[in-house]
Amino acid sequence: MVLRSGEGTVGDAMLAAPACAGLTAADLWARAERGQVLDVSGERVDLAAPATPGRPIYFYRDLPTETEIPFELDIIHVDDDLVVVDKPHFLATMPRGAHVVQTALVRLRRQLDNPVLSPVHRLDRLTAGVLMFSARPAARAPYQQLFAERLVSKEYRARAPIAEGLDLPVTVRSRIMKDAGDLRARTEPGPENAISTIDLVDTAGDRGIYRLLPQTGRTHQLRVHMSGLGVPIDGDPLYPQVRPELAAAPDHGDFSEPLQLLAYAVEFDDPLSGARRRFVSGRSLG
Repeated sequence: MVLRSGEGTVGDAMLAAPACAGLTAADLWARAERGQVLDVSGERVDLAAPATPGRPIYFYRDLPTETEIPFELDIIHVDDDLVVVDKPHFLATMPRGAHVVQTALVRLRRQLDNPVLSPVHRLDRLTAGVLMFSARPAARAPYQQLFAERLVSKEYRARAPIAEGLDLPVTVRSRIMKDAGDLRARTEPGPENAISTIDLVDTAGDRGIYRLLPQTGRTHQLRVHMSGLGVPIDGDPLYPQVRPELAAAPDHGDFSEPLQLLAYAVEFDDPLSGARRRFVSGRSLG
């Protein structure tokens, strides 16, 4: 953080800063005594010293308590440029909000001892399956560009009810929007920005396994399209309606009802090696 105020002491200026919201003076002084409030040289900061506007201060904030995700992050492929993993349900791709350590990025950096690993695309926390990371900074942009230019063929699998009279395969075209802060995406009139092809590939009782081929990548696109067809994905806490108890379950250690959506496979021409690549998840639904 950078001190904004020049009034009072360093401690006063820090406690007035948004970065220290919720921190008491006692907490701040305790951290300073433990050597957790430092200047740019790594030296301990005297909180009683006069504040200087523009002075950078580094301090350690406590991470929120996270529920451990008790599932393995399986590695599918590793080379000098690319790492591909098989992400379990409930594990976030990268740190955000309350999820920091229990994320694919942090786990993988520790597992491979590679602090420069970076995701080149994202999967929702509730979605399992194939997830790609660049292994070095120079490789990040070429792989990200593949996704930006829609040069990656993506195949998903989902388990959902079987609807009588639903004519498959079907290509769904719609306009999906999601406002910042809203839990759910919505379909609205206007130019289409979301396209998915959906087919039924297997059945088990009154449940079907569907192949989902998204041509675009809108937030919650496949979940919205499946719900719109009358076959919402099993275990979905948001569609067709919000199920608060299911949405909150993982944060209380309940992983008994995962969203039955799997990023099954990706296929593309490698921008660095030129090789044709195909990576397939080893996970199953149900």
